[in-house]
Order: sequence, then C-alpha cells, then structure tokens
Amino acid sequence: MDHFLYKNGSLHAEDVPLSDIAAEVGTPFYVYSTATLERHYKLFTEALSPLPHLVCFAIKSLSNIAVLKVLGDLGAGMDVVSGGEYRRAKAAGVPGSRIVFSGVGKTREEMRFALEGGVRQFNVESEPELRALSEVAASMGATAPIAIRINPDVDAKTHEKIATGKKENKFGIPIDRARAVYAEAARLPGIEVVGIDVHIGSQLTELEPFEQAFAKVAELTETLRADGHIIRRLDLGGGLGIPYTRSNEAPPLPLDYGAMIKRTVGHLGCEIEIEPGRLISGNAGLLVSSVIYLKQGEGRDFLIVDAAMNDLARPSMYGAHHDIVPVTEPAPATAAQEFDVVGPVCETGDTFARHRPLTPLGEGDLVAFRSAGAYGAVMASEYNTRPLIPEVLVKGDQFAVIRARPSFDEILNRDTIPTWM
Repeated sequence: MDHFLYKNGSLHAEDVPLSDIAAEVGTPFYVYSTATLERHYKLFTEALSPLPHLVCFAIKSLSNIAVLKVLGDLGAGMDVVSGGEYRRAKAAGVPGSRIVFSGVGKTREEMRFALEGGVRQFNVESEPELRALSEVAASMGATAPIAIRINPDVDAKTHEKIATGKKENKFGIPIDRARAVYAEAARLPGIEVVGIDVHIGSQLTELEPFEQAFAKVAELTETLRADGHIIRRLDLGGGLGIPYTRSNEAPPLPLDYGAMIKRTVGHLGCEIEIEPGRLISGNAGLLVSSVIYLKQGEGRDFLIVDAAMNDLARPSMYGAHHDIVPVTEPAPATAAQEFDVVGPVCETGDTFARHRPLTPLGEGDLVAFRSAGAYGAVMASEYNTRPLIPEVLVKGDQFAVIRARPSFDEILNRDTIPTWM
C-alpha cells in the first residue's frame, strides 16, 4: 500500500496534487510520502515483536537526510556502507548506538571516524578488514563491536547484479571458514565479537532463500557458542522485495517474513537486526516527469519525457520495470496506445519502457513513475550535464523541497581551469 491516489481526477501524494508540486518546482522531480515511509517501517517492527530487535534502514536505498530523520524519529537504526552515509545518519539525529556499518571496503579512516562518533557494530566482510579494524581500534584504545558477515552460498533467485549470498559473490566469509575467522577475532586486540551477519541479496520475492540462509545461521550460532563465543546478536540483512507492477505480483509480506525469522532463529535468544531498504522506501516515492514530444517512428511511437536514465538508472542498468501512469486520471475505458517511453540523454539505453500501453498523452502532460523511492535519487548523476533533480517530501497537505535542483552556474563552478591554460 502507498499514499499516491487519484482524487478529483488528479494523482495526489497524500493530500497534495502532484500538479501543484510540478508548478512550483518544475519537472522532473522525486516525491516521497511520509505516511508511506512510516507505515512500512512500522510493518517490520510489528512483524518482529515480541523478539528484541532493531530495524535498521538501508541508507543506500534512499539517503536524503529528511527521510532518514522521519525514520530515525520513529526509532529506526541505520545501515550504512560508507563514511558519507554514516555522516548522513548522524546529521539526521540518529545516535551511533543505532548505526550498523556494513560494506566490503571500509577504509581505516572510515573505521576511525565511526569509532570516534559511536557505532553499534561493524559488519566485517574479510580477514584483512578484521585485522585492519583491530589495528585502528587498538591504536585508539577503543573496542570495536563486530559481527562477521558469513556467505552461506544460498541462491537468492534475484537479479545477478543484486545477489550477494553465493560463493562467487564478493561479500562475506565462506561459512566453512567461519569458525577459524571467529577464533582469530577473539584473539585480536580492540575487537569484541557480538554476533553474526548475513545478507543474501535484494528484491527477493519468496521466503525460501531466506529460510535456507537463516537455518545455516542458527546452526552456526550453536557451533560458535560451543566454541566459547558470546553470540547475542543476529544481523539478518535486508532484501525483501516489493511489487513493481500492479498485477498479481505479490512478494511476501513483512508479517510472513517476521514469522519465518521467529521460526528459524527465534529460539536462540538473540537480538535480531534487519536492514530493509527497498520495502520501506520503494513504494514511498514517485518520479514525476513531463512529456516533451510524441515522435512517430518506424513501427513504433516514442513518448519522449524530460526525465532520463541519469535521473532513474534502474531500467537501463537492470532492465527494471516501473509502472508509468498519467497524473491526470484517464476517463474510464479510455483506449490505450503503445509507446516506447524514452528520455533525452544521448544513449539508446535511455529507455524506460518498450511497447508500454498508455492512455493518450500530449506535450506538457505529467506522468509518474511508480515505485521509484528506492535506488532512484541515490543512483542519479549529472550525465549530459543534466542537474540532479529535486526531492520533495509530503506530509498530509504540506510539501517541502528537501533537495533543490542545482543551477547550471553551481554545476559549472565546480570545475576549475588549470593556471597554465
């Protein structure tokens, strides 16, 4: 469920007509619904109750500080994968005690910064990282709480670019080496083992891969405890998928996901951490764009819009589907016409949809790309010297620009010409 509905013939974000936002900020723009963000976060907290737990939002899916504050004010933790994301979490008012630092390539500078600012735990991905963290923590006279990310070699049955739990993926330590690595961690200065971490991929649409991975985590927990390690926390990652179409696609609900967690690891007495991103932010956001031209091609018609692959990379990068709907509600039984929906960037890959049935549209009409809240604005670039587009947050009948569109002068002034030229 989201809070983007037609009212009085016009698509609204909560109680704000999208056409009103377009008139004020121009197109294209991203718009997020506070009510949807809050609802989706609460679904996870309710699903895990009464287990002790922390829902850590995966900042990589949507990193705007205003959005992080919405979730942080509800008690959410944050899952960060860079020093920059750590800074964003702190800027949103989230304490270090609710920040989990993940990622395969943490630098010593990032480790030191997080230890100075406070961190719930580091999710360690390799032996070299473990040793580096030990050196940094010991040099500071600090102790770094860690969970070691194990790779369970489970096929997540998702897109190959977002699968992370198979043995050929770059993430984590093979599960058959876990005992040796935990033994090393216990010997290293400045390291405190607090738990186990696992994350097998993104946009999973069935529970079976999770269940396989979590069963392996449960077995490993018992083994490590027998070896003398105190395992009090299980970080089970994120990855639960969302419906990108309004058809019969129906990924598992958070309630079913929570029940599966209780069934597989609930008996271990551990605090549970999860790191959802897409399911909280994905359907909480739209990309709104204007039609520039209708172009008749050879055997196909093109709908050219002012959003492009630099604004929403998922279709060109993953072949991803986003529903595209008119902002003005079409009359009942309006005949659809097939279009290739494309942007202005000088790439054939700048294509959002092919042969997509849409109701008749004309120049200047507004369209909305649904389910664009996750991996939309965060993956955007200024390719073709196109400014990053505004982000807007709606709450009830109010809206505010939470990232402004930069001017061309601001973009150009970041470049410098060497003195010898």
